[in-house]
Amino acid sequence: MKIIAHRAAIAVLAATLAGGAVHAQQPQPQNDGIPVTKLSRLRGLSGDAAQFDQQSKLQYTQLLGEAKEKGALVPDSDPRVQRLRAIAQRLIPHATRWNADAANWKWEVNLLDSPQVNAFCMPGGRIAFYSGILEKLNLTDDEVAMVMGHEIAHALREHARAQAGKTAVTSIGSRLLGAGLSAYFGVDPKLGEVGSDLLTQGVSLKYSRDDEGEADLVGMDLAARAGFDPRAGAVLWQKMGAENKNAPPVFLSTHPSGKNRISEMNKALPQVMPVYARTQNKTVASLPAYRTTPAPR
Repeated sequence: MKIIAHRAAIAVLAATLAGGAVHAQQPQPQNDGIPVTKLSRLRGLSGDAAQFDQQSKLQYTQLLGEAKEKGALVPDSDPRVQRLRAIAQRLIPHATRWNADAANWKWEVNLLDSPQVNAFCMPGGRIAFYSGILEKLNLTDDEVAMVMGHEIAHALREHARAQAGKTAVTSIGSRLLGAGLSAYFGVDPKLGEVGSDLLTQGVSLKYSRDDEGEADLVGMDLAARAGFDPRAGAVLWQKMGAENKNAPPVFLSTHPSGKNRISEMNKALPQVMPVYARTQNKTVASLPAYRTTPAPR
């Protein structure tokens, strides 16, 4: 299961354009929480940002049209759609802390009638959830916020553009290395090409895992500022682990293992818990224990 990655080319069912945009607001700056870092310079190697966003918009619109034809659209009046949009309205005002351009995004939040345990956010704030992730994992609002915050984080940190740039650089470098080694050892150049392809794939997977880790932390920060309990992150991944027992080994996956994610998120709790506590007008010590519903079996 891949819950998180930019899915600019995912062949998924998508939801309606009739949901309307959610408008971002400028948040008050805060010095606590997860530190903001600069966006990757490799984003520029993927081409013009406006063109990248336009391509994403066209793909999303196409997916929405296909979903409408297949009757996979969950109506705007559905309580589940209203729930998702209400959670988004709390998260989005804090998005500009991580990317100032988010203030001008035309946010959309849609729900797809599909049993898949999945969700995504395309560049420009185009969000979609699958009904399966809500129903199979029996998510609380805090856990939904962690999923949504994570997906939004991918868009805010422009991971899709950066990944495209990284892949281009890695591919060029690995092919030069493969050609050089082939010439030095006198082996068939085709073997060098195979080796360079494997190298590119392995490094790209690592880049994806790095992006996933960053999205986890940025998502926690967004959720905490919006008044959602960041302790839900660890619980979410415990549920995910129970649902996705046949996941590939971490070294062959674009996603960190559940145990690694939980460990890293727990390490970050001292940074985000004071942010969450402030939204509750409490101290961290006075916060009640996090409560969730049992993961489905």
